[in-house]
Amino acid sequence: MKKTIIVLFIATLLLTSNSNKKYIIPEEAIRFRIIANSNNIEDQVIKTAIKKELEDSVIVLLNNATSKEDAQNIIDHNIWNIDNIIKKYNIPYQINYGINYFPEKEYRNVTYRAGNYESLVITLGNGLGDNWWCVLYPPLCLIDEQNMSNSEYELYISKILKSFKS
Repeated sequence: MKKTIIVLFIATLLLTSNSNKKYIIPEEAIRFRIIANSNNIEDQVIKTAIKKELEDSVIVLLNNATSKEDAQNIIDHNIWNIDNIIKKYNIPYQINYGINYFPEKEYRNVTYRAGNYESLVITLGNGLGDNWWCVLYPPLCLIDEQNMSNSEYELYISKILKSFKS
């Protein structure tokens, strides 16, 4: 009986130690989401192309934000740029900058909790497809391009989010 309890205890420890860590996005955070019209290949390609253009022109600017207010000003002063980028694709869309609900998201061994966040949400067409998302502030959108391992990514995210908690 004791051996069974010990084995179960060790198995529980192993299972829980491998589970994803959950990170609470700080109140100062501003999230970003692009929702595709549908999951057909063409709609997903359009979503990815818009994401890439926004990374190259707008998201990069947010890497220099030193406060939430700074990030808000950058977004406010670039809504016209975002609008112009999306217009080129000749599809219906909505841009919503405000408080929006985000479901729980998992990425590279990190789980981001669900909740209502200040965010910039772009909905393409009917908005029924898979989405791309990131955290604009603190600037987490471009860190994946640094070719980190999952462990390095997790440590980096933890460090950044801890430094921005209120």
